[in-house]
Amino acid sequence: MIRKILGKLYVQVLIGVTAGIALGVLAPDIGSDFKPLGDVFIKLIKMVFAPIIFATVVLGIARMESMKELGRVGVRALLYFELLSTFALALGLIVVNLVQPGRGMNIDAAHLDTKAIANYTHAAEKPHTFIEFLMNMVPTSIIDALAKNDILQILVFATLFGIALSHIGPRAKPVVEFLDSFTHGIFSVVGMIMRLAPLAAFGAMAFTVGKYGLGSVVSLGKLMGTMYITCALFVVLVLGGVARIAGFSLWKFLRYIKDELFTVLGTSSSESVVPQLMRKLENAGVSKPVVGLVVPSGLTFNPDGQCIYYTMAAIFIAQATNTPLTLTDQMVVLGVLLLTSKGSAGVTGSGFITLAATLASLGKIPVAGMVLLLGVDRFMSEARAITNTIGNAVGTLAIARWVGAVDQRQLQDALDGKLAGDTEAVGDKAGVETAGARLARVTDAQASLPH
Repeated sequence: MIRKILGKLYVQVLIGVTAGIALGVLAPDIGSDFKPLGDVFIKLIKMVFAPIIFATVVLGIARMESMKELGRVGVRALLYFELLSTFALALGLIVVNLVQPGRGMNIDAAHLDTKAIANYTHAAEKPHTFIEFLMNMVPTSIIDALAKNDILQILVFATLFGIALSHIGPRAKPVVEFLDSFTHGIFSVVGMIMRLAPLAAFGAMAFTVGKYGLGSVVSLGKLMGTMYITCALFVVLVLGGVARIAGFSLWKFLRYIKDELFTVLGTSSSESVVPQLMRKLENAGVSKPVVGLVVPSGLTFNPDGQCIYYTMAAIFIAQATNTPLTLTDQMVVLGVLLLTSKGSAGVTGSGFITLAATLASLGKIPVAGMVLLLGVDRFMSEARAITNTIGNAVGTLAIARWVGAVDQRQLQDALDGKLAGDTEAVGDKAGVETAGARLARVTDAQASLPH
């Protein structure tokens, strides 16, 4: 029994997180030296992330029955992403104004060390305007975009290439089949990498606690606590409401993706579980083309946790440095973040980079105030990443329900844990569906969904 429990990936990740925290507290100097374990894991994930995104988006579009179907899914997905991002930004703005975690710190921004920020980002050196954002969406070359893991540029090219393959029709079949086989191979590589998740979680947590100490967390505990509570409220109230409207249980769904959530908790990266999350959604009856189109797009256009963090961090810095902000100023902050948040990726630290660019473009809240976040940003990244992952997963399932691209019976079986059952226990008895019969039913159902 114990061996079976310890064999589960999420249990191993929890053990790694606990051991890492313990080492960071008991031997901080040693704990700080374990940072490369987490860094290597993230690099391994980033190594396969760009080709997975490219292949899955292309396959998702190429398999659509028509461009009308693509437009039907894509437009609804974008509407959903924009609505949920706005909810997340507004919720963060409201809560940080109510709690006011930065009030009373009375920090003089002129005395802050801006050099510390240089290690995190150069994005603050020049503002990101709307025109620059649009120009940056077009890659200089697809090789350059893939090499830089620029999600937005990869999505643009993959969308165009997928549309082209869809227009070509039967002649594109060899390319589609190659990309399908290629994707399966990359997923196998991801499976190998994921076995390292517990070790990566141990290294990441040992470094964080060893480097900054529990005291640094306590000093800004009010901001951290507010961030975690706000993310929890968003998941329960907003995403819970979406799940109810879409006709499934949020709690059962969270239990279904618990392995992915614990991995995100340990690595602080929503990118680290994208391939497994896509497989789980497909296993739950969501049409593969919809999964291939919505999940990668959601990573860029629907970062709910990041959005909550952006508004809370920006207003917190203003409060801590006694920077006066009118209601109009705060609405401008929200409006700018509606744009800049769409370019953020799921990698640890990307929220910090985007926030720096946003504050620089505003010109009112001191960018130097971001130094105040350095000690706890790594701890808040867990809340951001988990909220991003849950939001993306729930959003994909909700959009699939919206466009009629989900097998309801298979979804219910997955959420009830029946798909993971022993096929021999199911048997061939009358009145009981066998594993083979279920597979045939799922195949037929998928054939009738958008391809």
